[in-house]
Amino acid sequence: MTDPRIAFKAGRCFRRENTNFVDADPTKGAIVLQNGEDGLLHFTWKDRSTNNVVEDLILFPGEATLVKVDQSAWGRTYVLKFSSSNQRHFFWMQDADSSRDAEFVSNVNRLLTDPQMVPIWSAPGASTEPHASQSVPGMPGVQATPEQLAQMQQILASFAAQGGAQQPEISLVDILTPANLTPLFSSHPELVQALFPYLPPDLPTPPNEDTLRQIISSPQFRGAVRNFDQALRTGLLGGLVRGLGLPEEAGTGVEAFLRAIQDQARQEGSQDGGDRMDTD
Repeated sequence: MTDPRIAFKAGRCFRRENTNFVDADPTKGAIVLQNGEDGLLHFTWKDRSTNNVVEDLILFPGEATLVKVDQSAWGRTYVLKFSSSNQRHFFWMQDADSSRDAEFVSNVNRLLTDPQMVPIWSAPGASTEPHASQSVPGMPGVQATPEQLAQMQQILASFAAQGGAQQPEISLVDILTPANLTPLFSSHPELVQALFPYLPPDLPTPPNEDTLRQIISSPQFRGAVRNFDQALRTGLLGGLVRGLGLPEEAGTGVEAFLRAIQDQARQEGSQDGGDRMDTD
């Protein structure tokens, strides 16, 4: 499977035999939509306690929709309906905050209509344009140098100091901004060459700093970062972060991901023998 396009907490519901009633299963789960290696859209349901995929539905554009069950007394039950059959899959929202239910469902239906569309999130910086590259959010295979990790650590530490305990939950969108990333390209020119193989193939060559600046300022990049941020919040990206040289625990949440980057920077710095210093 490729990187998730959208993921959110949801459990399954099952219809009572010979009735129109459905009962919620308490198992903690998540709905994940992602484009598979077969080039098709996969609608999967994962058990969050085991991280195992329990259901994997391959869907073609326009084949299914996720709609709210109006008859549900609780109000947070949804059904995946198919246009070509009477097949039904019922789910219930498990996030404690119900304010984003409609947003998640809307994005699911956008992808069910066109798997190449970028989900639209309510926060600033989201994109309504087609996804430019599936490889941008995770950039698997990129091995950061100790200097790059240390500088990212400084950025994260500065952000944490500004945020404090009373600030809203940390978001990657607030960290991976042009203001924070641009100095990395200037102070570490080798980063430009390292990132270019993971960017869209139709970019101008040879790679240069100006091109990367345009990318990180684009709606597509901001949308990709937000997608990755949302996927991290499901706690299901343990396998993906291993490709970044991070422990599997780093995929269990945004804060865990950021802490893992900081720990990696400290470890790399100690392995240098203490004779290397940041001069930025």
